[in-house]
Amino acid sequence: MIKRTLHFGNPAYLSLKNKQMVVRLPEVESVSKTIPIEDIGVVVLDHRQITLTSGLLDALLEQNVAVITCNASSMPIGLQLPLSGNTIQNERFRDQLNASLPLRKQLWKQTVEQKILNQASVLESITRTEHPNMKIWAGQIKSGDSENLEGRAAAYYWKNIFENIPHFVRGQHEAPPNQLLNYGYAILRAIIARALVSSGLLPTLGIHHHNRYNAYCLADDIMEPYRPYVDQIVARFVRLGNYDTLTKDHKIAFLQIPVVDVLIDERRSPLMVAATTTSASLVKCFSGEARRISYPVL
Repeated sequence: MIKRTLHFGNPAYLSLKNKQMVVRLPEVESVSKTIPIEDIGVVVLDHRQITLTSGLLDALLEQNVAVITCNASSMPIGLQLPLSGNTIQNERFRDQLNASLPLRKQLWKQTVEQKILNQASVLESITRTEHPNMKIWAGQIKSGDSENLEGRAAAYYWKNIFENIPHFVRGQHEAPPNQLLNYGYAILRAIIARALVSSGLLPTLGIHHHNRYNAYCLADDIMEPYRPYVDQIVARFVRLGNYDTLTKDHKIAFLQIPVVDVLIDERRSPLMVAATTTSASLVKCFSGEARRISYPVL
């Protein structure tokens, strides 16, 4: 079952009754809507006048719902996940903590390789020309990406993906459409983090990222091959010339990320389900049952 992604962009009162989320809007106090908690995967709170009861928050986290909070500029700034998302979490934590450096380097190699291949597919679909250098770089990656081919590929990728934006620079606080990328990546990060917690993994402990201030290093690692799916969405808006300001239309498009159709393990699957497949395969890598992570192929 595909979980729902809910976005609240207006004043609202959200509460819990009979295992249902009850939504009441101030302008129509006599009208309320109920949504089964078990049907929800991600909740985005995008207004300063949203009230959320503690009982509802407890119920959401118990069902492994990712709760995203946004600032006054509608940019995601917070992510809440349950402390325990799997019945054998302790065992999986130990396997993750005991993962050897060679294993983590091999896993990062696989991650970067698939990320670059997916980026190459995006470029080819946008520019309608082949980019063999990207595929060559993907095939040359060594353990741990010791030569930083990910960085070389990224520089080429961002130089060519938005053809009508000369001198585009990718950065958290750079010019548009960076704000669209940031928003889309925040939704994607929540989906990946949710899948990792559901599989009993510790999202703080990455295989490559290790920023001491980042609580979701593993999510940032595992989402890398998924990023091009967000890039495709942003590229469509750029082609239309609609990218200067984050709008409702953009948010609606990004909230469809969980149901984007992806190919993983030679099967078609919604992205949210694919994320679970990826996290489950990572568990097997940490336990020694498998040697490769399952990633989507774009």
